[in-house]
Amino acid sequence: MNEDLDPNSVASALLTSIGMLVRRARQVPVEGGLTMPERTALSRLERTGPTTSSALAREAQITAQAMGATLNALRTRGLVERRPDPDDGRRVVLTVTDAGRQALRDKRNARAELLARALTSGAFTSTELEQLAAAGPLLERLAQHI
Repeated sequence: MNEDLDPNSVASALLTSIGMLVRRARQVPVEGGLTMPERTALSRLERTGPTTSSALAREAQITAQAMGATLNALRTRGLVERRPDPDDGRRVVLTVTDAGRQALRDKRNARAELLARALTSGAFTSTELEQLAAAGPLLERLAQHI
């Protein structure tokens, strides 16, 4: 490691730049029609599997009413469906539909295309593109060691 590199400075610069990249990528509207709360709920539901609205609200740290409104909008569009809880017939669990999974894939693909357009806009040299390509696996490894 270069003796002049301060790990605290590197960590701070990485957090700042990655945070800015993520915020900017989320702020730029892309096709797909999912609002940020809808995408968040749908992503969490896809990750956790069938669960209740209240459990999703707790995980997302929002009110049950806000989560209910978001899930109702997703259900109306056919992206989420309600089913009886197999463990407790009095409860209802929500699950992502095939259309919901496709909406998430479309949104992820649109974000990747957004980044690809920025990378090919002429703002980066071929050397910089190689550096960015090499940074991806390193950032993933860094995340695994946190």
